[in-house]
Amino acid sequence: MGLKGHWYRGGTSKCWLFDARDVALHAPTREEIPALLSAAFGAADARQLDGVGGGTSTTSKAAVIWATPGAEADLDYLFAQVGIGDPTVELGSNCGNCATAIALFAVQTGIVEAQDGMTKVRMRHVTSGAVLSGTVPTPGRHIPKSGLARVPGSSAAGVPVSLSFHGPWGQNTGALLPTGNAVDQLEVNGATLSATMVDAGAPAVLLAADEAGVDLSSMTDTLNGQLPALIAARASAGLIMGLRKPEDPPQNAVPKVGVVAPAGDYTAADGTTITADSHDVRVRMLSMLAPHPAIGLTSAVAVSLAASLQSSVVANAAGQAPTSPGSPRVLRIGTPAGVITAEIISDDSGTVSEVALHRAARHIATADIDVAAAAELSA
Repeated sequence: MGLKGHWYRGGTSKCWLFDARDVALHAPTREEIPALLSAAFGAADARQLDGVGGGTSTTSKAAVIWATPGAEADLDYLFAQVGIGDPTVELGSNCGNCATAIALFAVQTGIVEAQDGMTKVRMRHVTSGAVLSGTVPTPGRHIPKSGLARVPGSSAAGVPVSLSFHGPWGQNTGALLPTGNAVDQLEVNGATLSATMVDAGAPAVLLAADEAGVDLSSMTDTLNGQLPALIAARASAGLIMGLRKPEDPPQNAVPKVGVVAPAGDYTAADGTTITADSHDVRVRMLSMLAPHPAIGLTSAVAVSLAASLQSSVVANAAGQAPTSPGSPRVLRIGTPAGVITAEIISDDSGTVSEVALHRAARHIATADIDVAAAAELSA
């Protein structure tokens, strides 16, 4: 069967974007979408050899998009993290890099009419209800096909897109701090780890790197020795945050899990030296079951919100005071791909109302995907 898809690079990810009307031809209910995407990506194979998946967590992503004219947002989207060597598809998380691509897709396909100057696309994440906005340059109502913007983690140029995550937070668990605490103690494999668990951008558990035994003076290693503890921390935090029940198996996509440390000279993934004066905090996240090559934007939002909370693991590492009422500030986050900046905007009460990041996106291809039938997959 044929499924029309649109392939985009958004930030440091590649995402297949699907019009919901095309998906409905083969998966008329939302419950049928995971099986369709799993087959299209060839998810059961670790190489995703018989599908369009890229074989890595950052290239095994998809979104299904519904235009919603007249609603709160211009479109709804369902984000899917597709398994690698596992036919399951997780719909519980979100992806800012893919949202960057969706904003450009919306302008290029006419879901949102181009304005003179800048065009804002409002996007509602179906699973959490969170609303994001992506702003695309459209001078003279010209719809961009290419651009010169670059982001850490990719040397390729693309159309600049300013992506904003908006409060209220806690869309997945009901609160920015699901436990009510800026710091909790997690018992993981016989060790006690200080953890800040936040629900902003995506649910995330952020650990002190030194307690987790992770040395962030270099971000070139595979963390094989630390992965079991980090994965166990995610499983424990998922229970505490109410993201799963004790009888449910742990998820690989949520909550996001990462380690943080104060600024310091470190070796990036490409071997370059990042100096301590270039960033405020060092962060290394997992993506599914492996270290993320950069940082997911939803994770960057979670880190930014945590940095604004006094005594949190991130605030202690960053050494900064909480965000002042009405005063935006920039948090510079040192990642394996280099330094990214997040603008943290608060309202007059001091509550963070928006986190903005500057990204780039590019349309790669539009294709008719020949999806193998279920009988062929099992043969």
